[in-house]
Formats: sequence, C-alpha cells, structure tokens
Amino acid sequence: MKNTIWVATLAALTLLIAGCSKEETVETPVADTAVATGAQSNGGASEVAELDTAKTESLEVVEESAAEAEPEDKAIVLARTDDAATAATRSWKYKEGRNFTRLIPTQPTVGGADKIEVAEIFMYSCPHCLSLEPHINAWVENKDPSVRFVRIPAIFNQLAQIHAQLYYTEVFLAKTGQLKNPDAFRRMVFEEYHNRGNRLTSQTTIERLFVRAGVNADDFNRTWNSFEVDQALRVAQDLARRYNVASVPMVVVNGKYHTNVSTAGGIPQLLELIDELTEREGLR
Repeated sequence: MKNTIWVATLAALTLLIAGCSKEETVETPVADTAVATGAQSNGGASEVAELDTAKTESLEVVEESAAEAEPEDKAIVLARTDDAATAATRSWKYKEGRNFTRLIPTQPTVGGADKIEVAEIFMYSCPHCLSLEPHINAWVENKDPSVRFVRIPAIFNQLAQIHAQLYYTEVFLAKTGQLKNPDAFRRMVFEEYHNRGNRLTSQTTIERLFVRAGVNADDFNRTWNSFEVDQALRVAQDLARRYNVASVPMVVVNGKYHTNVSTAGGIPQLLELIDELTEREGLR
C-alpha cells in the first residue's frame, strides 16, 4: 500500500513539472498512466522502473526533434534575387527625400499589380499641368510596355469637381468609341480654359464642347450622369487623400513614390526620375 501511494505521488509530480514548462511540453502517454494506476501485484520497484522508462522515452523524442544549434558567430543570410541585390547596391541618380518622397505604407493604385503604374495627378485649370502635357504625352508614347500610365484629376474645389467629372466622362466615352480622339479632346479642354477664357463651369458648356468633338448630346448626358463616372470620382478623391496631394501636377509611381517638377529639378529631370523609379520597381 505504501508503495502504491509513493508511486502515485511520483506520477503526480511528473505531470506537474511537465505542465509548467513553457518552451516544451512532455505529454504523458495514456499507456503510462495505466501502468501508474495498474495492479499492485507487479511490485513497487517494477512500477517505478516502468515510469522511469516512460519518462526517458518521452524525453528522447523531444531531444531527437530538437533543431541542431547554430554556431553563435554565424551570420544569418537572407535569400535575395539577383535583381533585388542589383537594386540595393546600384547607385541611383535621384535621391529619396530630395527628389522624391516614399509613401508609407504603400498605397493602392488605379489598376492591378500586373504592371507598374505611373499616375499623373492634374487639373485642367492648372497652367503647370498645361506646360507638362506635351512632355508627358511624349513620354507615354515611348514608355516601357510593363508600365501603365493613368491620370487622376485633383478635386480641390467645386470647379475642380466639375472638371474631374468632365475628365471621367471623356475617359468612358473614349472607351466606348464615342469620343474618337481623346488626346485631341484633352488639348481642346486646355485650350478652352487657358486661351479662350471658357472656364467650363457648367454641364451645359461642357456638353457643347463634347458635341464639337463629335459626341452625341444624349450619349454625353447619359455618361456624365452614369454610375461609372460617379464611382471614378470617388476613387480619385480617395487616392488623392492617400497620396497626400497638396499641389499639381504631381506624379505617383506604383502607389509608393511621389514627386513633382520642382523636386525633380525640371520637366526633363522629372521624366528621367519616373524612368528610374519604374526601373527600381521592376527590380523588386
């Protein structure tokens, strides 16, 4: 009887010690428990020997599954692709914090992740956007096929809201083929505002402009009031907030970097910087 009490106490202590271990837990097999509470006829010494054997076997399983210790002075080397290594070690012409700013965290883009996106944030009423227009158009003509270019109208005030609606009406009418030459139409809008004094302040005056470009008035009004245009305006407002747009024109590369003509050092430098940033993204 004394032997049985002693063995039961030993088993309880074994369970208590295993449960207190945070880093590794040694489970007591069901068969071992049966041995601890089994018939007394085998004798106390035999029961203790079986428990000791069970403990040793359990500990051996843990020891066999443990990872081999690494030498303390061995450095951890992260796997890197050749392109990533090139991007990290290459000396780039334009510098973060001086010529462009990194957006933290990286923000969404208009299109998917299949291409590197370059977005120009602009306003039709902005004279600097007018100056940049022919240069950015020439860049678009020669851009890398892996790069997608989009325009996002900034919405700073009521007039900018109307002009943003004008822009997305233009985009969707071009997609359906009802606006035959969107580039020529965009030049017409800039010309109306900056050179002819037509501020395009109402749906009626904007409709006349689309009709001059060969768009049917009914098609214009249907698109102007469409869900697609309304949704695009919401996305533009959200992205402008995410991109911290405070002035235009501004360029955002892949939702990660933003820059402008001033910080780049001029229009030619801006186009070089765009190419450099898209190259960096391509090396990721």
